Amino acid sequence: MLKLNNRNKINKSKLRVGRGIGSGKGKTAGRGVKGQKSRSGVAIKSFEGGQMPLYRRLPKRGFNPVRRKNIAILNLDKIQSYLDKKSIKSSDTLNSELLKKLKLINKNSNKLKILGSGEIKVKINIEADLASKAAVDKLEKIGGSIHIKK
Repeated sequence: MLKLNNRNKINKSKLRVGRGIGSGKGKTAGRGVKGQKSRSGVAIKSFEGGQMPLYRRLPKRGFNPVRRKNIAILNLDKIQSYLDKKSIKSSDTLNSELLKKLKLINKNSNKLKILGSGEIKVKINIEADLASKAAVDKLEKIGGSIHIKK
């Protein structure tokens, strides 16, 4: 009868460290003698042997203001493209609630700002929190209106 020892096993049993001299991993359990790494509950995360760690080598970028206002920005040419695609109708009053419902602006945005980049060909009524002078002029020129909420 062939007897399989621990080396020939398919599933080797876990080595129980710190269980006496005879086990071969007794006393210090393979951790060496003294020092931080020999103690329990110590993990030296992101320590690179005295080399400047990666998180300190990379530059800090950007700034996240605490009281940031989420303002959705919409240009006139973007509104025109939505009208061409028939995402929105020219008869509708364009406001932030409608745009959020159609998922054309982010649902977390608090205010809507209309900017005057591009051309608009269709007469439309817009209700927004903010608007640039160019946007107001272009909308009024084609017969549309913009109502700015206070």
